[in-house]
Amino acid sequence: MPRHTPARPVDVESLFPELLPFRRESVRLHPRPGSPTFRDSSVGGPLMWPADEPWPVCTAEHYDPDTTSRLEPAAPMAPIVQVRRVDVPGLSFPEGADLLQVLWCPYAHGTYCYPLPLVYWRDSRAIREAGPTPAPAAAGLPDGWYPAPCVVHPERVTEYPRNDLSRDLEEALEDRFEALLAETGLRYSSHLADAPGIKLGGYPGWRQEPCWPDCETCGGRMEHLLTVTEGEFDNESWRTWLPEEDRAAEETETRWLWESEAFNPTLLDTCGVNVYVFECRTCPHRPIGHWSDR
Repeated sequence: MPRHTPARPVDVESLFPELLPFRRESVRLHPRPGSPTFRDSSVGGPLMWPADEPWPVCTAEHYDPDTTSRLEPAAPMAPIVQVRRVDVPGLSFPEGADLLQVLWCPYAHGTYCYPLPLVYWRDSRAIREAGPTPAPAAAGLPDGWYPAPCVVHPERVTEYPRNDLSRDLEEALEDRFEALLAETGLRYSSHLADAPGIKLGGYPGWRQEPCWPDCETCGGRMEHLLTVTEGEFDNESWRTWLPEEDRAAEETETRWLWESEAFNPTLLDTCGVNVYVFECRTCPHRPIGHWSDR
């Protein structure tokens, strides 16, 4: 069943025309429990991985994410997202590619103890035979840091900056933001700005100050490719971002919201950590960057 985010209850660009230059499009993936095959777009599902290509293994120094003190051995990368080009019109794919695959090592890496992602752009027509996707549980990876297999229901939505608002623009709009809240109960940051949940493109779902990485090759600022997070909404954002198909008569009850399958369909338990993957679209080999916050 497709998922549809309700129409914005107010006209954001009429109320705040200063935001128009910062408008971006993102693709909400809306993962829901299912049994995707390696041919499908999915979150946490099997990948269309070439049988003659070794599955990637992380050999970097890494630690258990719950203790950040116990050194862990090399581990196979866990499948996070696979997206077919045909399912996400509007997303920028490299020439000749029709398949995006994102994996990560869920152990703690570096000073900030974040997962280490890998990104592959592929031409699915060149894959003659697909090999098996290792089961993360069988590989001994930490529980909660890899998603349960989910089918996806991609939906293109419009976003506006939240934490990426410049200080000058935020101050210029502050009185109108407050007036809107008083009149309608709509909070710009929660209800009108950037979409929550697992998504492609648009603005990262920053919980702290933005930290856009620069490309080590060309020095330019990278673009947001993917946000991976636990929940599709929180106790405020559900009002405008919970899909119409997931709403019920008791939708205003907090208890129902947290028990809803739509809240955390992937069963991720990352201790509130968001993972962001970035890419440089200027350099031909599309180098990636990443960041995490909570």
